[in-house]
Amino acid sequence: MSESHAHRRDALRSRLRERDLDAMLVTDLLNIRYLTGFTGSNAALVVHAADDPGGESRTVFCTDGRYLTQAEEQVGDLERVIDRASDLTIAQRLGEEAAVYRRVGFESQHVTVDNRDVLDDAAGKSELVRAPGTVEQLRLIKDAAEIEALRMACAAADRALTELIEHGGLRPGRTELEVARDLEARMLDNGAAGPSFETIVAAGAHSAVPHHRPTDAVLAAGDFVKMDFGALVDGYHSDMTRTVVLGKAADWQREIYELVRASQSAGRAAVKIDAEVRDVDTAARDVIADAGYGEQFLHGLGHGVGLEIHEAPTLSQRGDGRIAERMAVTVEPGVYLAGQGGVRIEDTLVVRPGTPELLTLTTKELVEV
Repeated sequence: MSESHAHRRDALRSRLRERDLDAMLVTDLLNIRYLTGFTGSNAALVVHAADDPGGESRTVFCTDGRYLTQAEEQVGDLERVIDRASDLTIAQRLGEEAAVYRRVGFESQHVTVDNRDVLDDAAGKSELVRAPGTVEQLRLIKDAAEIEALRMACAAADRALTELIEHGGLRPGRTELEVARDLEARMLDNGAAGPSFETIVAAGAHSAVPHHRPTDAVLAAGDFVKMDFGALVDGYHSDMTRTVVLGKAADWQREIYELVRASQSAGRAAVKIDAEVRDVDTAARDVIADAGYGEQFLHGLGHGVGLEIHEAPTLSQRGDGRIAERMAVTVEPGVYLAGQGGVRIEDTLVVRPGTPELLTLTTKELVEV
């Protein structure tokens, strides 16, 4: 995705010029990956704000000797420096060329107070200016390469769940842990590099715990089984939740399931360009509250997904901001009846004009296994 990375650096330069910054010192590894494609565990990057070609020629990447070959392959379009103390080395470079790097933004949300002092000393006459969230704001809007990675991650998770059900992986007598491991293995078989996060499998009364960790609890006939899981592809995370019933559903299970399904549909419909994130949450939450279960909807409606499983925007009453085209978000309402059982239904989708693009395609009809 080297062309995509170059475009992202161009977008960052535009933001830097708007803030009267000469450059940005990037030390967060996920932001470095976003801007360069580098996937190692030690790196720093300075992106100069000048229009190309000046901006690229003064943009410098640093990592240590373990990643010499990897850096050549992944960051071959930038000047590369090899040194173990990557952030300090880049800061010293700023100080040596202070006339070019007069005011340099840095990721104050990721840099400790002590390390700020060290970087300040190394940068000399280059002024380090707090610029929290500068790269993350760019990451809110996904480009075509990112959306394709998310689409592949969602497809791997969809296929894994389909295979799990078709091959009898959801049945009485298995444990939550066995189902979770089976689901994760099937995601790997379908192209995932790994799970997006620790897979949640919650059966029976455990399904009323929003983030239950799977145990040796045995699945039984009549249980709700809630599965919250995702696949990791090219560094991008999918996220979905489906809740099924082992055997024939009881009336109370159908009632709760259909309520959550209606709420989830309302939430998806509210994901429109320029909508307030709080209003999207409200659209789904009101469906559940009007049915008398508002106190049993225990969390926000959703969140952004991308290089992190939880990233901006936050779809909740505490969230801030508006929905924009090409954001990738989840919609995941739930109702949790303590000691009895619960339902959550979650999709990953991409904001488009009109109707959002749904990336998780497994049915949301109530499945009786």
